[in-house]
Amino acid sequence: MATKKQDTSSSRIADNKKAAYNYFFEERFEAGMVLEGWEVKSLREGKVQLTDGYVVIRNGELFVLGCQINPLKSASTHVNPDSVRTKKLLLKKDEIRRLIGKVEQKGYTLVPLNLHWKAGKVKCEIALAKGKAEHDKRDTIKDREGKREVERAMKSRNR
Repeated sequence: MATKKQDTSSSRIADNKKAAYNYFFEERFEAGMVLEGWEVKSLREGKVQLTDGYVVIRNGELFVLGCQINPLKSASTHVNPDSVRTKKLLLKKDEIRRLIGKVEQKGYTLVPLNLHWKAGKVKCEIALAKGKAEHDKRDTIKDREGKREVERAMKSRNR
């Protein structure tokens, strides 16, 4: 009897749920990540926090700052893991040039949205985002509450 291999081709590792609350997304990009071995093992265990992460551009390259990957207890003894290490993102040069032009505009920033597996590699979905004003955040909360109330009403009606 053969065991079926679990499909990890496009499964999510972590989501940045705060990003949708704080930003409007203009464009989305999928970038590869340069990781060390212990980081990949920790990602497989789900020991990552993406909520405080942001993307910066230095010397024409993209880097993720604030993305915390916690090392496993069984990490190797010859490696000194740094959980908040700056991680490089891999994107095509023309896309990076276009992003540089957009980020220099007032109010735009790059935000990591999620980490996921794609063909055995870790990918980071980033978005060109514009910050929400306080009234926009209140509208987001109001819409969410309204949807929740509709769901409750439909659920109680179906009983």
